Parts: sequence; structure tokens; C-alpha cells
Amino acid sequence: MMKTLYVGNISWGTTEDELRNTFASHAEVLGCRIITERATGRSRGYGFVEVNDEDAEKVIEAMNGAEIDGRRLVVNEAKPRE
Repeated sequence: MMKTLYVGNISWGTTEDELRNTFASHAEVLGCRIITERATGRSRGYGFVEVNDEDAEKVIEAMNGAEIDGRRLVVNEAKPRE
């Protein structure tokens, strides 16, 4: 099983590869995406990282408040879509 983690406060210049590599130092990253605006393709400042269930809490602890590109990330378990 896997868990999806919400990652907020991402710098507009951060790429999916940079985000993936940063999280990969704490756990295997199964998926990673940064949400972008349809019209401009510009980052909306948040994204999602998928990790194994057993690694989720460890990754949240390690990455919540971590800094990437001068921004402190907000990381928590993503809420399911309604």
C-alpha cells in the first residue's frame, strides 16, 4: 500500500525531479507531481509525493519544515478527494 503526501509552499522554480530527489533521501518515492495552472503551466506552489505506507510518518517528520529553494515545506498526509 502507498500513501499520498501533500507538499505545500513549494517554490515556483522547483521541478518535480528536485522534489523527487529530496524526498528520495528519506524513502522510496513511488510518484511525484507538482500541480500547475492549466493556462500558464506555472506551478501553483503545491504538489503530491507518494511513498510506501510504512515510510509515510518518517517522511512527514523529516520533510515538514525542510527547506527547498529558500521555502519551508509543509508536508502532511493528503486528504482524499471528495
